[in-house]
Amino acid sequence: MSKLYLVPTPVGNLEDMTFRAVRILKEVDLILAEDTRTSGKLLKHFEIDTRCVSHHKFNEHKTSEKFALEIKAGTTMAIITDAGTPAISDPGFLLTKSCIEHGVEIECLPGATAFVPALVNSGLPNDKFCFEGFLPQKKGRQKRLSELAEEERTIIFYESPYRVVKTLTQFKEVMGADRRVSVSREISKMFEETVRGTVEEVMAHFEAHPPKGEFVMVLEGKAPEKKKKERK
Repeated sequence: MSKLYLVPTPVGNLEDMTFRAVRILKEVDLILAEDTRTSGKLLKHFEIDTRCVSHHKFNEHKTSEKFALEIKAGTTMAIITDAGTPAISDPGFLLTKSCIEHGVEIECLPGATAFVPALVNSGLPNDKFCFEGFLPQKKGRQKRLSELAEEERTIIFYESPYRVVKTLTQFKEVMGADRRVSVSREISKMFEETVRGTVEEVMAHFEAHPPKGEFVMVLEGKAPEKKKKERK
């Protein structure tokens, strides 16, 4: 039966690719890739010669239904992104939604995603957490941060190196300088690093060491009133 496979790809180390992911990508009729140039390197490494076409945030609104109907007609497809699991702050949601609307079977393989190791490495509570992804760059950013200031669960953000210090500065202004935070960069890559401490301490670190690479920021949630009193 034709179906859509959502296939995670490594966020850094190619050894994180699963045997099953390689097999599926070799067996499907077509691979949808966020960037065919980036994915081409991965496919070549694993000797995958399946035809590959672009499916990214700039065209997914137009192509999702088309691909869903092609799958329904008998074509088996896989979607991959530049790194990690499709639809997690990457293309994939609209295609998945369209497939469901047209009665197309979907299967998501387990695999790499950047926020899980960052959360586990943080040392912050991970029994309950809130995945926020990327904050709005401009409009709505301050409003969203103010709303999240009341969130008691651990909060996870993705951020570009160009906004890491700005985001930490805003954490300090909105959540307070003593809120704990863990910032991980280049997960599973050669220069992987995690910096932990208060917002003020971690901000000072990245002011002295300009951020480079891909970042996951894990922020402590607001302490419940009872716990606040106990800390005092």
